[in-house]
Amino acid sequence: MKKDFNHIHEERERIDPKNYRFGIFYFNKKDSRAVVPKWQRARGWTLNFANPLAYLLILAIVAIIVSFMILA
Repeated sequence: MKKDFNHIHEERERIDPKNYRFGIFYFNKKDSRAVVPKWQRARGWTLNFANPLAYLLILAIVAIIVSFMILA
Protein backbone atom coordinates (compact mmCIF):
# COMPACT_ATOMS: atom_id res chain seq x y z
CA MET A 1 0.00 0.00 0.00
CA LYS A 2 1.53 3.30 -1.10
CA LYS A 3 1.26 6.19 1.33
CA ASP A 4 0.54 9.72 0.21
CA PHE A 5 3.57 12.05 0.29
CA ASN A 6 1.67 14.69 2.27
CA HIS A 7 0.72 12.11 4.88
CA ILE A 8 4.35 11.03 5.30
CA HIS A 9 5.49 14.66 5.49
CA GLU A 10 2.81 15.48 8.09
CA GLU A 11 3.92 12.52 10.20
CA ARG A 12 7.56 13.65 10.09
CA GLU A 13 6.53 17.16 11.08
CA ARG A 14 4.30 15.86 13.88
CA ILE A 15 7.09 13.89 15.59
CA ASP A 16 9.75 16.60 15.15
CA PRO A 17 10.55 18.01 18.63
CA LYS A 18 11.19 21.47 17.11
CA ASN A 19 7.44 21.77 16.48
CA TYR A 20 6.58 21.55 20.17
CA ARG A 21 6.71 24.64 22.41
CA PHE A 22 7.80 23.85 25.95
CA GLY A 23 7.68 20.18 24.93
CA ILE A 24 3.87 19.96 25.04
CA PHE A 25 2.25 22.56 22.75
CA TYR A 26 2.26 21.61 19.07
CA PHE A 27 2.94 24.68 16.91
CA ASN A 28 3.54 24.09 13.20
CA LYS A 29 2.51 26.62 10.54
CA LYS A 30 3.24 24.10 7.78
CA ASP A 31 0.62 21.67 9.12
CA SER A 32 -2.90 22.67 8.08
CA ARG A 33 -4.64 20.41 10.59
CA ALA A 34 -6.12 21.99 13.72
CA VAL A 35 -6.26 18.73 15.66
CA VAL A 36 -3.34 16.32 15.38
CA PRO A 37 -2.27 13.08 17.08
CA LYS A 38 0.14 13.60 19.95
CA TRP A 39 3.80 12.72 19.55
CA GLN A 40 3.01 9.30 20.99
CA ARG A 41 -0.24 8.26 19.31
CA ALA A 42 -1.40 6.22 22.31
CA ARG A 43 -1.66 9.42 24.35
CA GLY A 44 -4.46 10.94 22.29
CA TRP A 45 -4.78 14.17 20.34
CA THR A 46 -3.61 17.75 20.67
CA LEU A 47 -4.26 21.10 19.03
CA ASN A 48 -2.00 22.78 16.49
CA PHE A 49 -1.67 26.22 18.06
CA ALA A 50 -0.37 27.66 14.77
CA ASN A 51 -3.84 27.11 13.31
CA PRO A 52 -6.46 29.77 14.21
CA LEU A 53 -9.15 27.10 14.28
CA ALA A 54 -7.50 25.64 17.40
CA TYR A 55 -8.29 28.83 19.30
CA LEU A 56 -11.89 28.73 18.09
CA LEU A 57 -12.16 25.16 19.39
CA ILE A 58 -10.86 26.25 22.80
CA LEU A 59 -13.27 29.18 22.85
CA ALA A 60 -16.21 26.90 21.94
CA ILE A 61 -15.33 24.44 24.71
CA VAL A 62 -15.03 27.24 27.28
CA ALA A 63 -18.33 28.75 26.10
CA ILE A 64 -20.11 25.40 26.50
CA ILE A 65 -18.72 24.92 30.00
CA VAL A 66 -19.63 28.47 31.07
CA SER A 67 -23.15 28.15 29.65
CA PHE A 68 -23.72 24.93 31.61
CA MET A 69 -22.45 26.62 34.76
CA ILE A 70 -24.82 29.55 34.25
CA LEU A 71 -27.81 27.32 33.50
CA ALA A 72 -27.18 24.95 36.41
